[in-house]
Amino acid sequence: TTDVRVNMVTPELFRRFPDPRALADAPQEEVEEIVRSTGFFRNKARNIIAFADALVEEHGGEIPRSMDVLAKMPGVGRKTANVILGNAFGINEGVVVDTHVKRLARLLGLTRETSPEKVERDLMPLFPREDWTMLSHLLIWHGRRVCDARKPACERCAVSHLCPSSRV
Repeated sequence: TTDVRVNMVTPELFRRFPDPRALADAPQEEVEEIVRSTGFFRNKARNIIAFADALVEEHGGEIPRSMDVLAKMPGVGRKTANVILGNAFGINEGVVVDTHVKRLARLLGLTRETSPEKVERDLMPLFPREDWTMLSHLLIWHGRRVCDARKPACERCAVSHLCPSSRV
């Protein structure tokens, strides 16, 4: 689902369930109702509740600061773990690869890969580790505002002279 949609549902989720214990104890149907508009709502609700439960039972309600631990938690994969580590804790363990990052990395000739894990592996040695979190934000912003998938604005692109896919 989109960030816009997530940002629409999370205020209500956190209003009704203000801490991990409340969310761990939440009725599945109530969480489903809140996240319904995000798609795959039953699975998401199940993972949200299971994540909160694991957070409380295994981590004392504190978010782990380790890729290995986070990635084993319900509903969390490498992308989500990278988002949490980079944005919440300033830990650059990897590069967040969403659809924008994957698309732009390919257009810019930084990778030929299609799987997020392989795209991430190709990007990491190209940029300083301390910039990995910001790199994802910049590519996502660029993909939304300039290099739109359907109508790229190459004439406004600050890196069009470096881009093998540029139309200018």
